[in-house]
Amino acid sequence: MEKRLQIWGLLALSMAFGSTISGQTIYEVSYESQADIKVFVVAYESQCDLKVFKVKYASQANEEGLWYVVAYESQADKTIYFVDYESQADLKIYYVDYESQVGWRNNSKEHLLK
Repeated sequence: MEKRLQIWGLLALSMAFGSTISGQTIYEVSYESQADIKVFVVAYESQCDLKVFKVKYASQANEEGLWYVVAYESQADKTIYFVDYESQADLKIYYVDYESQVGWRNNSKEHLLK
């Protein structure tokens, strides 16, 4: 009985802390109408809303700006469509070279990834 309570306690803790992790699994859709967010990739960091780093494993997507691209839409937290013009975008991103560089430059857009 005590062992069962310990397991339930660990499960409850992992669920509580797991819900605070805010990375993203992303799926790129083919049509704008299918997307949760329209994204434009800017040329300079100073132009972006969010600095993004693509991670190799879903478990690494544990912070906003760390994106893991999934193979199927059903696996994604958010669907995105890359637009051709900055004026069409809901979110402007800049790809950074290192995981430690990710983060928001425009906090008013945070709601898009919640």
